[in-house]
Amino acid sequence: MTTAYLTHSRFTEHDFPGHPEHAGRIHTVWEQMVAQGLADQLSHVEPSQVTNEQILAVHSPAHLERLTNISHQERMVRIDADTYALPVSLEIARLAAGAVTGSIDLIADKRADNALAVVRPPGHHATADWQMGFCLLNNIAIAARHAQAQHDFEKVLIIDYDVHHGNGSQDIFYADPSVMFISIHQSPLYPGSGGLSETGAGAGKGYTLNVPLAGGHGDATYERVLAEIVWPAAEQFAPDLILISAGFDAHWVDPLAGMQLSLAGYDHLARECLQIAEALCGGRIVFVMEGGYDLKVLAQGWCNIARALLGGETIGDPYGAPPSSGQDHDPSPLIERARRIHKL
Repeated sequence: MTTAYLTHSRFTEHDFPGHPEHAGRIHTVWEQMVAQGLADQLSHVEPSQVTNEQILAVHSPAHLERLTNISHQERMVRIDADTYALPVSLEIARLAAGAVTGSIDLIADKRADNALAVVRPPGHHATADWQMGFCLLNNIAIAARHAQAQHDFEKVLIIDYDVHHGNGSQDIFYADPSVMFISIHQSPLYPGSGGLSETGAGAGKGYTLNVPLAGGHGDATYERVLAEIVWPAAEQFAPDLILISAGFDAHWVDPLAGMQLSLAGYDHLARECLQIAEALCGGRIVFVMEGGYDLKVLAQGWCNIARALLGGETIGDPYGAPPSSGQDHDPSPLIERARRIHKL
């Protein structure tokens, strides 16, 4: 089993000290990958930048032009209250998307069985037309289109378990039946989208599946959502490739949200996604870094994903279970509604 590991030293150049999405996030992941002996077990491949053509397959010309204009300035620009860009940021965002497209190339060419794309800036909030939520280019959307355009991956499943709804990924593929988007997220929470009734449009009706959970849900709820919603939906869709938007901000210590997942619960999520890929598409799966703002959780979470992909059995968990397990929150009504809407 070969697990590709795509990251780049330049990812730290996009940085705004004091902002939640800062260069220290990826530094700590790199450090722990080395300290825990995982980096040496992975197949390192340096990514290349995506092209304008690849970007414009999912983003509007105005979206790219906005970032291009910023690259010609000499200062940081606030695109909105949450999202910043530096003159160098377009280059770094191209590399982030390139790490995900490169992962798919390696899998398609059978040089890797699966892959980790440890990248920043994140991408799942970037819509077809706008940068937002710390995201500049939608890394996973660019990669999904690349998989379809350059390889024989006609149907792509995106599973997003960042605590925030992946509104950008939903927006880009909302009317497209060739890409199924499943999001498990806290609601209400930024960006305010991701309701059960948001199921797609036109030919894409039914190919967007949202699981909006109230704050406080933990491991038991996520385990049920995977078993009762994600598995049957994935089986119905029968993907050729699975891409995971993996955010560690649903952990119980994360400062930006209010869920109760533990690292053991996150490990179950990753291993179930891996099992889905093995059952449905020959194990072809790429885990892509999105959010997560407690550095210890973020680093250990990515080390645990690496262990799972490498076939390891153990996990690291410096925090353990939350003070409240989340078991008082009954997800049954929500699960039943989602199953009814999507005929699962």
